[in-house]
Amino acid sequence: MTSDDQAVRDAVRDGFPAAIAALGSLVRIPSVAFPGFPPEEVRRSADAVADLARATGLFDRVGVHTAVAADGVEGNPAVLAVRPPAPGRRTVLLYAHHDVQPAGRDELWDAPPFQPTLVGDRLYGRGASDDKAGVVTHLAAVAAVASALGDDFGVGVTLFIEGEEEAGSRSFDAFLAAHPDELGADVIVVADSDNVDTETPALTSSLRGNVTFALTIGTLEHASHSGMFGGAVPDAMLATVRLLATLWDDDGAVAVPGLTAAPDPAAPGGPTDEQLAADAGFLPGVRSIGSGSVADRLWRGPSITVTGIDAPDVKNASNTLQPTARVRISVRVAPGQRAADAYAAVRAHLEGAAPFGARLGFADVDLGEPFLVDQSGWAAEAARQALEDGWGAAPVATGIGGSIPFVSTLAETFPNAQILLTGVEDPSSRAHSPNESQHLGVLRRAITAEALLLARLSRGEA
Repeated sequence: MTSDDQAVRDAVRDGFPAAIAALGSLVRIPSVAFPGFPPEEVRRSADAVADLARATGLFDRVGVHTAVAADGVEGNPAVLAVRPPAPGRRTVLLYAHHDVQPAGRDELWDAPPFQPTLVGDRLYGRGASDDKAGVVTHLAAVAAVASALGDDFGVGVTLFIEGEEEAGSRSFDAFLAAHPDELGADVIVVADSDNVDTETPALTSSLRGNVTFALTIGTLEHASHSGMFGGAVPDAMLATVRLLATLWDDDGAVAVPGLTAAPDPAAPGGPTDEQLAADAGFLPGVRSIGSGSVADRLWRGPSITVTGIDAPDVKNASNTLQPTARVRISVRVAPGQRAADAYAAVRAHLEGAAPFGARLGFADVDLGEPFLVDQSGWAAEAARQALEDGWGAAPVATGIGGSIPFVSTLAETFPNAQILLTGVEDPSSRAHSPNESQHLGVLRRAITAEALLLARLSRGEA
């Protein structure tokens, strides 16, 4: 270990209390970018991130910007901070997002979702891990390198903190088009993935894409009495249940012709069935679905999930045949297949399988592309070494079942940039779920690894 590396480690240690405080302050802001939630909270979150970036004193320019999406709607505010490189040094783009998922029902949380709560080694709160910990990782890593190296901090850094990733990054393309010079970089570090566990880092090698849409199933012009007409009249709930059941086989594997799996393993290994059950919280007696290895099912194959249903709730149920029902469907697309082709396959299947002549309607279609990461370049090698030194354990190449659609857009826009997918989550982070949390040991190790990478780039070692 060089003296500079030790100085970086010491700076991360000394700055870590401030990093935790910054994370807590961001968690307090309910920056949900979905329609129907207060947009001023997303703006307040962006302003808070910009203030944190300015407080480092390291960036020549810090601003909060929006872009107008293709549909003419103004996107949510993003933070863009720029520090040019010294002559002969590389530029790194550090990406994270400051918007969060809705909290859901408060009673499912052990503490208020937007009140940061420390329990043991974990800080609880919506966005504590996904992805405000990613924001803090970038800011703390840059600050640590500046503290350790001073005037020798030669790497160029662009901080790009998006404000609508959870809501589909609708204005992302327009934002890239509006800021091509500021966002151009040799290396792009995306801090929005996860790790094997709290002691083992991961470098993500594949992402599934995503197709989401609202499906309306209609069978009747109006509701009718279930006693008078039940048994002869095909109500929408019956049609919906029968139709949705065709999406999977008896083992729970996707049964839609035309949905493909990745042709080659994007990453070896993967969790065991026992680890899957523990991480996902299986109830006693519940078994996993599908066939093949867990990695095949999570990383290299498609999945279909019904994420919402509009139907009468049990409390207000009456003896009525429902004329329509509406569901939200999420399809995870395996690497190697275009999202548009996956949507076409699922739509064709549903239209062909509609029971009793039910009428189907499709709306709110959103497509996100899958991505395979090239980990053969110099940046990936430098990242692997920094992760091993920062965590004290060799990183594992993993896939991820989730989707980060903008990564493929970054690759298309900046084809010469090497992309690194790192993260601050672990299997117990429960991102998107009640009681989301960030393990503080993971946060500190993630900051250390990123700071070491930036320091080595500053010294021209990579």
